[in-house]
Amino acid sequence: MSTTLPAPDRQRTGGNKTLVRAAVIGILILLVAIALGSMMMRMSDTPANLDLSTTRLSQQGLYKVSYTPDQGIVAINTMQSWTLYVERSSGQPVENATVTVDGDMPQHRHGLPTRPQVTQNLGNGNYRVDGLRFHMPGWWVVDFVITADGQTDRVQFNMMLR
Repeated sequence: MSTTLPAPDRQRTGGNKTLVRAAVIGILILLVAIALGSMMMRMSDTPANLDLSTTRLSQQGLYKVSYTPDQGIVAINTMQSWTLYVERSSGQPVENATVTVDGDMPQHRHGLPTRPQVTQNLGNGNYRVDGLRFHMPGWWVVDFVITADGQTDRVQFNMMLR
């Protein structure tokens, strides 16, 4: 025994499905709007007093560090090499240091798309850093951890890329 709904009830059932679909689409649009709004709020959180200098003292003041991009500028979406210069607070170049490199975009919560590293000790406190690539505009932070003669310190450089 099969029951068929009268024509008006079938239309009402089809109308309910359309209503459910519209509600689901509306909720998805709302979630996307909330996510985009959250991302835009994070992007506006760039510190007003961001230090963009290319020479900085390390956090504990053990080293004075500077970087020079081999191309003269930090470009977007280009593999780059830098020369990193490290000296002691007394002004003497730091020789034979171990230097690690990392970077990220604080507003986007992701790191570099590459794994940069120091590939050569150039002497006189200079170190070659290869493998840097910044794949999008915005605020980037590059971190160097420097260890020499049993002393480790960290320095961060901020960049606003356009």
